[in-house]
Amino acid sequence: MRSCLLCATVLSASLCTPALSGAEVVMLGDFSRYSSLPQAPWQLVRFEDNIPATQYGLRQHQGVAAVEARAEAAMALLARPLQVDLDQTPVLCWRWWVDNPIEQADMTTKAGDDYAARVYVTFDLPDSAMSLGTRMKLGLARAVHGDDLPDAAINYIWDNRHPIGTTADNAYTDRARMLVLRSGRDDTGRWVEERRNLLKDLQQLFGADSARTLQLAIASDSDNTGVQTGALFADLHLVTAEAPCRFPAAAASPSNSNNLTDTNGN
Repeated sequence: MRSCLLCATVLSASLCTPALSGAEVVMLGDFSRYSSLPQAPWQLVRFEDNIPATQYGLRQHQGVAAVEARAEAAMALLARPLQVDLDQTPVLCWRWWVDNPIEQADMTTKAGDDYAARVYVTFDLPDSAMSLGTRMKLGLARAVHGDDLPDAAINYIWDNRHPIGTTADNAYTDRARMLVLRSGRDDTGRWVEERRNLLKDLQQLFGADSARTLQLAIASDSDNTGVQTGALFADLHLVTAEAPCRFPAAAASPSNSNNLTDTNGN
């Protein structure tokens, strides 16, 4: 992904479904309710006009209503505004499916900064969580890229080579931190459920005890490596720290194939 990793315009808050006071579950992506994509509050966010956009569509796969992302030397986010109270519902849950990681990727280099699957959350941090130098650097960046530039981003990634739990600065900016949740082929070809406490990850990655959420996005990207890649994403939601994730049971599916390409008939 290019150097504009943090430069996506923060989407209109008016499109955001706010968290209900006292809610135990905040649904962010129940894709069984959508007729097409992009559809509000989800929007396609491109970074450079000369880079083809990742294609997103609705997909039923093994009984799960999902977003299918497909990229061929492409990059774009499918993103939505995120205005929630992390003190109430700090835990982000989702499930994803990857057939294969990107073998040529290397998150430590700009040339290898591609991912078969990525879940991306951006934040505004309190001043106390940033040094004076960081605040000055962000101020200069906003003078160039606009006031919507967020303070921080967490990227939950499906990597190809680094051990699960590895954290690192993005190859382009230290204001985006990468956290490897899945790596290699061990969990490919099946639905994998994830659960991450955003507040705990903010503390670990940015030393912040609180933050204002701005945006949630999903992506498959291969603009740097130029390969074909893709993934499925489903059932994104927030829950309280004590509550379990709420993944609906998979509906009966006529397809017995585990491969995404095969189920497309290709």
